[in-house]
Amino acid sequence: MAKIIGKSRRRTTQVCHRMVHHVNLNCNMFHTVSFLGRFIWDRIFLCCLGRPSPAPYLRLPLRSPPSTATVHGASSLHGHPITTPCDSDSDLVNLKISLLGDCHIGKTSFVIKYVGDEQEKRSLQMKGLNLMDKTLSVEGARISFSIWDVAGDTGSLHQIPMACKDSVAILIMFDLTNRCTLNSVVGWYSKARKWNQTAIPILIGTKFDDFVRLPPDVQWTIVTQARAYARAMKATLFFSSATHNINVNKIFKFIMAKLFNLPWKLERNLTLGEPTIDF
Repeated sequence: MAKIIGKSRRRTTQVCHRMVHHVNLNCNMFHTVSFLGRFIWDRIFLCCLGRPSPAPYLRLPLRSPPSTATVHGASSLHGHPITTPCDSDSDLVNLKISLLGDCHIGKTSFVIKYVGDEQEKRSLQMKGLNLMDKTLSVEGARISFSIWDVAGDTGSLHQIPMACKDSVAILIMFDLTNRCTLNSVVGWYSKARKWNQTAIPILIGTKFDDFVRLPPDVQWTIVTQARAYARAMKATLFFSSATHNINVNKIFKFIMAKLFNLPWKLERNLTLGEPTIDF
C-alpha cells in the first residue's frame, strides 16, 4: 500500500512540474508576443502620425543671414533692427501687398521710396500693373514683400482680381491735395473686397508735404472726410510723403506687426498740421 501511495505521489509531482513548465512557457510566449505586438503597434502609430508641420506664421526660420544691409529710413521694430539680407539662397516668407488708387497720386513714388531705386530697376512692368519686391530680416526671420501696384486708369481695372487675390494687405491710396481722388477710395475698396475679404485694409493719403501748405480749414475738411471713409472701411488711416519719407516704412512695420502679432504699438496722431494716423 505504501509503495502504491509513493508511486502516486511521484506521478502527481511529475505532472505538476510538467504543468508548471508548460504554464511558464505559455506565459513567456504571451509576454514575448505582447511585447512584440506593442512594439509593432507603436511603430505603425508613429509612422501614421508623421512629423508635425510648423504653422507658416508662428514658426519662421530663425537664422541670421551671412550679410545684411540696413534698410534706408527704417530704424527698428520693437527695438529690433530691420535689415535687408544680401543672400538669396534660403527660404522666405512671401507676403503679397496690393496698391490701388487713381492715377498720378504718388503710388509708384511711394513704393520706390520703400523698396529703393535698385529694386525699382529690377521691377516687372506689365500693362496696368507694376510689381516690385522688398526682402527684410526681422529678428532672424526673412520676409519678402511682393508689392502689386495697379495703375489707376480704367484700362487697368482688369488687373485688380490678379493683384488682390491672396494679398495679406490692401493699400487704398489718394492724393491729399486732390479731393476727387479721396472720393474715389470707396469705389477702389469695393473692387478690392470683391476678390479679397480677409486682407488688412489701409487707407493712405499721399503728398503730405504739399497738403500742409493748404489752408487749415481745407486741411480739417480733408482729415474729417478721410477719417470717416477709414471708419467705414474698417481701415487704418495714414498720411504719408514719399518725398520726405513720412510714414512710408511705418506702414509696412504696421503690416508686419499685425500679421505676426508683434508687440509693436502704433500711436494715434490727430494733431492738425501733422501726419495723421488713425485707427
